[in-house]
Amino acid sequence: MIKTDIVIIGAGPTGLFTVFEAGLLKLKCHLIDALAQPGGQCSEIYPKKPIYDIPAFPEILAGTLVDNLMEQIKPFEAGFTLGERAETLDKQEDGSFIVTTNKGTLHHAPVVVIAGGLGSFEPRKPPISNIVDFEDKGVAYMVKDPEVYRNKKVVIAGGGDSALDWAIFLADVAAEVSLVHRRNEFRGALDSVEKASALAKLGKIKLFTEAEVKKLYGDEKLEAVVIKHNNEDKGETYLEVDNFIPLFGLSPKLGPIGNWGLEIEKNAIKVNNAKDYQTNIPGVFAIGDVNTYEGKLKLILSGFHEAAVMCQFAYQIINPGKRYVMKYTTVGGVQGFDGSKKEAKKEVVQSIA
Repeated sequence: MIKTDIVIIGAGPTGLFTVFEAGLLKLKCHLIDALAQPGGQCSEIYPKKPIYDIPAFPEILAGTLVDNLMEQIKPFEAGFTLGERAETLDKQEDGSFIVTTNKGTLHHAPVVVIAGGLGSFEPRKPPISNIVDFEDKGVAYMVKDPEVYRNKKVVIAGGGDSALDWAIFLADVAAEVSLVHRRNEFRGALDSVEKASALAKLGKIKLFTEAEVKKLYGDEKLEAVVIKHNNEDKGETYLEVDNFIPLFGLSPKLGPIGNWGLEIEKNAIKVNNAKDYQTNIPGVFAIGDVNTYEGKLKLILSGFHEAAVMCQFAYQIINPGKRYVMKYTTVGGVQGFDGSKKEAKKEVVQSIA
């Protein structure tokens, strides 16, 4: 039986940052994740993908973000159960919980935080009859290492942030990048749309809008694709390619968590965002992409904010009746459970009369 203050289900960026925020409150955390390493999607799916909306980092690779988070939480000595899926949640008579994994590992804590991102997931595949034949032979549903596409002819399909970001990034890596979207308008960030359009004008990206990849050709590996245009006058475009990357998002599934009696809406967990991000089960919180509420933004930044707020209320559950006065880290520093302390740099501020 692993005993801790907070059991965190999901070791992605939001789960990892929760360790830091809880640590500032002297709360011990243990994380459970079905993946064999911390980092969630950032480590498993796109470690080399640049992220642009992390404060103070104009650009940071997803894998580097995870490395930085792991370094940040070192003082707080979090525990990890990796390669195991949280299977059951059992509430005890004293209000605490026991979380059991699919391998039978027991975790006991007064607070449970679900930070499982999108949960278990699988890529959404375009309806191309023979696409399975070319999987790992030129077709991939995510980019793990952009160097794979060095000096290759690449076709990316999709209209969201991932499709735009990778088209922009690979424009300086691949020999040729084509971006195909079935509509004329993109769903991604305006800045990314403008960058992709600018690269298209420079000839660094071939842009096909109101069009879809409909056919794949090749013998032992992918050799060409056929793009069908919605405008019948344009007909079809045949492109010789090395790689096809359809980026239509992931189909999320909550898995066993969906059977815990939580209030679910559109495959996400409803929470009280007006207060503490608690679910309908007292003592169980949900933060990050796994939760939903009016105005929800599925951003890593949002998950970080939710983690900070949630930890303040978790402290009250774990330490009933004990008042905690929040101190800024610039004043109090960061102290780990081993007693070591990283002091804040003291600055003298003089008022000017």
